[in-house]
Amino acid sequence: MNKLYRYPDKGYIGGVCYGLGEHTNIDPVIWRVITIFGGLGLAYLVLWIFVEKR
Repeated sequence: MNKLYRYPDKGYIGGVCYGLGEHTNIDPVIWRVITIFGGLGLAYLVLWIFVEKR
């Protein structure tokens, strides 16, 4: 499995959902919906801070 990166140039806010999509081969839109409606905003912020840029 490849390493998780965030893509600030390809994402809307911090590129975390895009990075999750690349890492899991799931469309980033799905990750965005899960983040917004699933209450994962805090987890998103933590990943934004700690996940390395690519």
